[in-house]
Amino acid sequence: HIPLGRRFRALKLWFVIRHYGLEGLRHHVCEHVRLAQDFVGWVTDSSEFDLAAPAPLNLVCFRHKDGDTTNRKLMDTLNESGRIYLTHTTLDDKFTLRFCVGQTQTQARHVEQAWELINQAAKAVNHTQKE
Repeated sequence: HIPLGRRFRALKLWFVIRHYGLEGLRHHVCEHVRLAQDFVGWVTDSSEFDLAAPAPLNLVCFRHKDGDTTNRKLMDTLNESGRIYLTHTTLDDKFTLRFCVGQTQTQARHVEQAWELINQAAKAVNHTQKE
């Protein structure tokens, strides 16, 4: 259920539906959820990362197994690169990274590139911590 108590929200929704149509909007939502599930699969299959919470929609909460310091450095490294941006939260008192698929033009190749960047940055962060 979408809260439409404020006129601006109703107007925003009306413009989105008018632009994409109901089927187009459904397509985008379903595609973003599918892409996020691909990302969930890669995190689950990884020996370096853990899924921090179920991801039924397009937001994936995950973390590197090396702990909070590594996760903070990883997020900072990725965000400073300007190629992708991650946000964070705290789950079970652990610093947790958040990856969201939601931009209209996002395609599978973008999510794959993001996963590659995350893995490359994780290797770089681990390398610098061990020195």
